[in-house]
Amino acid sequence: MTDGIFVQEDLQDKLREECGVFGAYDFSGGDVASTIYYGLLALQHRGQESCGIAVSDTSGPKGKALAYKDMGLVNEAFAPEHLEKLKGDIGVGHVRYSTAGSSTRENAQPLVLNYVKGILGLAHNGNLVNAPQLREELAYTGAIFQTTIDSEVIAYHIARERLNVGSVEEAVGRAMDKIRGAYSLAVMSPRKLIGARDPYGFRPLCIGKRDNTYFLSSESCALDTIGAEFIRDVRPGEIVTISPEKGIESDMSHALKKEDEGRCVFEYIYFARPDSIIDGVSVYHSRILAGKYLAMDSPVDADLVVGVPESGNCAAMGYSMQSGIPYGIAFMKNAYVGRTFIKPKQKNRESSVQVKLNPIREAVEGKRVIMIDDSIVRGTTSDRIVRMLREAGAKEVHMRVSSPPFLWPCYFGTDVPGREQLIACGRTVEQIREIIGSDSLAYLREERLAQIAGGLGICRGCFTGKYPMEPPKTDIRGEYER
Repeated sequence: MTDGIFVQEDLQDKLREECGVFGAYDFSGGDVASTIYYGLLALQHRGQESCGIAVSDTSGPKGKALAYKDMGLVNEAFAPEHLEKLKGDIGVGHVRYSTAGSSTRENAQPLVLNYVKGILGLAHNGNLVNAPQLREELAYTGAIFQTTIDSEVIAYHIARERLNVGSVEEAVGRAMDKIRGAYSLAVMSPRKLIGARDPYGFRPLCIGKRDNTYFLSSESCALDTIGAEFIRDVRPGEIVTISPEKGIESDMSHALKKEDEGRCVFEYIYFARPDSIIDGVSVYHSRILAGKYLAMDSPVDADLVVGVPESGNCAAMGYSMQSGIPYGIAFMKNAYVGRTFIKPKQKNRESSVQVKLNPIREAVEGKRVIMIDDSIVRGTTSDRIVRMLREAGAKEVHMRVSSPPFLWPCYFGTDVPGREQLIACGRTVEQIREIIGSDSLAYLREERLAQIAGGLGICRGCFTGKYPMEPPKTDIRGEYER
């Protein structure tokens, strides 16, 4: 928490989003900065702390890149004059929320390195589990770090490996041999745009095309925004190299067996926009399914089904479809409250939730209400929202959650806090229900996760403590700034 400012996510008691990456290469030589800007706007939900764009001219000198990055939202950080100065036909962009490394302008991405082979621009979504060891090794061989983020470790390894191999894509592959954890990368080299996804596929990445321009994006919704055609997802463990000479080249040498893949299931439950499709599975359909399964597995007599906006709405629709109980809107969300606003005095802290959400009395008064949310993390907000519905006249409030209970932290780029802060850790569902004050409470069953993800390999670590790869022995997630 910063002085005089109250951070929105503290209100919502939500998981923090991770980051979003976007890359573009116009084979016709046109400037790409403004298109990257619009791509980042569509990915803004993935990170609201900082943003940046780096571009280069592939017909110009190899060592020249232009970049601009700043704290805050994309439309606040970038003015028209900033984009005007970013002349180049290849580039990468980034929106960030800090899951590791503090929230400062120095840690904003993309990172840009100038080295003997020219320039390297890198945008990274994810979290490495062996970053401290790699960072120490690099430091002892003379590396001087400008940031505290693990993304710089990746950039250094790619640059160093490039000195020993014949192409930048080979250098990316060599770096992938050393780094462990979650990463989707958009890499700008002097003449190529490269995308890479970790072997487990924790974070999404896809490829698009519009006219003679190719794109890399964390989500397909950003391709829709700029009028690009979705080509395909970058597969887990794949390196794609995009160049005018050879189009899209693929290297699958780091791929695992399908059953060993471990996508973050929260992309489908909460993180991704509902209009995105990830690895062939519609996020909207996943959330509808989650609601339907909640209705099948945890039915309750009621008059109205509502979602906690925005991420609970689709699951609430699914619950309504399956149960036949009418779907309605019970909350008005103030669209003009941004990420931050003036902090209420401590004694008025409870009212801060209502600055963001306000119940619609006419919708809920005298009714038995089923309220759907995507998760309960600490539980500090759920009790307030239940109380708001009761004060608005709801006769009963039944809470349904479209994910299983959080029991373990995440080390792969999602801000699931330590176990001692998780309301479900060491408590029964009935005890949690008493704390939040609802008439009943039920979570999505853990075995339903694979079904809502279309049968794809997923990570269940934050629910089961069993991760796709060995987690670090010490907590490397960093001190999150509130």
